Amino acid sequence: MHKNYPTPHLEKLNALLDNSKIPVQDKPRVTEAIDVYYQWINDLTQTVELLVPADEMLNLLIKLLIDYKKYIDIDLIFDSPNDFLYRKKGQLKLDNTIIEEFLPYLINPVIAPEIANLEVDIGPIKAFSSVYFESSLTIPALGGGLSVRTKNQDFAITRKLYLKASHFPDFQQEKSIITNLAYIAVECKTNLDKTMFQEGCATAHDVKTAVPGAKYFLLCEWLDMSPISTAPTDIDEVILLRKAKRLNSNIRKNFATYQGRLAYRENYIKYLENNPFRVEVFQHFISNIRKLLKNEGLDESNVLEVGYF
Repeated sequence: MHKNYPTPHLEKLNALLDNSKIPVQDKPRVTEAIDVYYQWINDLTQTVELLVPADEMLNLLIKLLIDYKKYIDIDLIFDSPNDFLYRKKGQLKLDNTIIEEFLPYLINPVIAPEIANLEVDIGPIKAFSSVYFESSLTIPALGGGLSVRTKNQDFAITRKLYLKASHFPDFQQEKSIITNLAYIAVECKTNLDKTMFQEGCATAHDVKTAVPGAKYFLLCEWLDMSPISTAPTDIDEVILLRKAKRLNSNIRKNFATYQGRLAYRENYIKYLENNPFRVEVFQHFISNIRKLLKNEGLDESNVLEVGYF
């Protein structure tokens, strides 16, 4: 298991700091947020190294997530005296990238011991989607023009895949490509609406076309649609991290201005506190991952003994 996790959330914070449209008053607040981010990552790293039971570690990690997410939601975005951060937060992608960075720390050898000895990469990654050949009879290309399409996955458990193609049996004039096969893929959403659900269905189909045995999960913080059955789709499960619906639009419209946010601040904080990230939901997600990691191949020798295959 490789521990050099990608840092999509930090990248968004740095991009925000360099954004030419950010109000001058907000720049020092973003700089402070980056300092808080580094402390959060340090706390996560230290927590996964503790010699404590899995349940205790999970509770500690979720507490760190709740505290940091509240800091970004309230202290950085909601409390800004300017409206830029709140109005543009969807485009800035600060929200869902927090979950993206958090999940690799959650799937650690204490909480998911099955991962300990696997040679896999964990975290956000570009994963294999399909292979194609850019060549023709009259316009030959090295290795048949071997090319690979990839898709960004918010979180995945992958293995490296090395591809090589040539028109010759001894692989003269070959073309090589290194990519990643996703066996578990997860898309993270802050507010899951119907359009995002349909996009997830398409992504799940692509993932399972590439790797039929793969599993695909949609994780969302807030539900922003009526529940739809995943049975006719390639999505294995939609997981609601807060077990709650998004605040109604008639309340959210007041948040567009600083005065409105001040007036509703206590109510908003209370809503967040009443609907925290749920430990039991993360436990359910981890159970799914562990079942997949423990999944054993078919033992043909005992099929008649057990009575199924």
